[in-house]
Amino acid sequence: MTEITTISLGARLFVAVQYLLPQRLLTMAMHRLALVRWQPLKNLLIQNFARIYRIDMTLAAEPDLTVYPHFNAFFTRALRPDVRPLAPEPAAIVSPVDGTISQIGTITAGRIVQAKGQDYAVHELLGITPAAAQAFVGGQFVTIYLSPRDYHRIHMPLTGTLTAQTYVPGRLFSVNHSTAQLVPRLFARNERVACHFATAAEEMALVLVGAMIVGGIETVWAGAITPPHRGRKSERRDFPTAGAGTLALERGAEMGRFNLGSTVILLFPPARMTWDAALRVGQPVQLGQRLGTVGAQGKI
Repeated sequence: MTEITTISLGARLFVAVQYLLPQRLLTMAMHRLALVRWQPLKNLLIQNFARIYRIDMTLAAEPDLTVYPHFNAFFTRALRPDVRPLAPEPAAIVSPVDGTISQIGTITAGRIVQAKGQDYAVHELLGITPAAAQAFVGGQFVTIYLSPRDYHRIHMPLTGTLTAQTYVPGRLFSVNHSTAQLVPRLFARNERVACHFATAAEEMALVLVGAMIVGGIETVWAGAITPPHRGRKSERRDFPTAGAGTLALERGAEMGRFNLGSTVILLFPPARMTWDAALRVGQPVQLGQRLGTVGAQGKI
């Protein structure tokens, strides 16, 4: 009983401090530090991080820590092509990242479960109107948390054609388990980029959620979207734009990355897919692992 109380008090203090901290200032400072190229400092940062988080560099395309020009290059390192094979079934929806399932299930009454006793609205998350979010009401979602030791590139769960991207400004709370339990509407409050694709499961939304000390979010088509951590108004881009063709990305193709890590949320409309029955909250998943299948009503 004492241990549970101590953890709870520690978590509450951790979250309370975040309300007081200059979130953007700290995040920008970390971003600049992550891009320092002075060899003694960048090597110290990379080597200590790899040791503390027990990074398995045998999985990396470049296993030599000293080769990376700065910490961010190491943090967003590529994996060897053979270490994350895609699920072979043509209808399989694969994990877009290495991480841990925070929540998974049905979007009920237009709301997504964040943690026990906490939820938020789909339209808030996506930065669109409630009417536009109706496509996902009754559909399926999965939230995957990327820890500091995880691979931080994001890949396509299904082959899809990009239709829209919305940058939504917001706070930069941590997105770990404690914060998800204690900060109301966390994922609908933090800065994020919502990407929409036309897929075999009709519309698919893939949301990249920022967090404290997450120095940047980028996509392969737009490059760096943050920093700067800007404005108070959402910015939506519809694709294709005037004079540009469509952008199609194959299942497993890289679509973006976190320059320091965070959370990915994947959304599907109703009656278009089903999650694998064995998936559970708290379960680790790897890029390319089958999460579900296109073509049936999702239930979990």
